[in-house]
This record gives sequence, structure tokens and C-alpha cells, in this order.
Amino acid sequence: MTSAFPNVSFVTGATVQPSFPETGLERRVGAYNEKLFLAEHRMEKGWAGAPHSHPHDQIVYVVSGHLVIHAGDQTFEIRGGDSFVVRGGILHQASALEASVVIDAFTPCREDYL
Repeated sequence: MTSAFPNVSFVTGATVQPSFPETGLERRVGAYNEKLFLAEHRMEKGWAGAPHSHPHDQIVYVVSGHLVIHAGDQTFEIRGGDSFVVRGGILHQASALEASVVIDAFTPCREDYL
């Protein structure tokens, strides 16, 4: 459930309804406003997202797991405790080498996820 006060919005985890935008990927939308957006993504081992870009800057924190990231002309592996930033407009893709959980923050809000 999303609750709003004049300067604070919060989401209780118990009321978040997961979505499954593609096979092997679970999304849980957290708190957001017009400038910021938070989501948790859970990826099954072997999941590979489609290469994509969006106008939003994105920061990713890996809670657990092991992923390969392709972003622009760079390829790197990340694990639990690692983080990275992708600027808006950059083509990128993630693949899960093992079951993984990440926290994504976007600016501005990802209205397409709502």
C-alpha cells in the first residue's frame, strides 16, 4: 500500500503485489514520486533481459547473486554488494549467472512500471 504525507511517501512491503514482466523476472515496485522510483527485481538463474534503453538514469545495487551486464561498449560481472549507474539513453542488458536480487532506483519516475 502506498501512503502519502505532504513530504513523505511510503510503501509497506506486505502490500506490494509482484509483477512478472517476462519469464524469470519478478518486479516489486517500491516508493516513488515524480522525480524518483524504486523497484526490486528478482531474477532466476539463466534469465537474460532484452537489450534496451530508456530516458531514465538508473542506479543498481546487487543485494545477492551474480550477473553479467552489457552497457554501451562495456561488459562486466557484478555480485552481491556491487553497484553501478547507467545514464539514460544507453543501451544495456543484464543476464543472471545465478539467482539474483537487485534494487533499482530511477530518475525520473518510471511511469511505465506503474
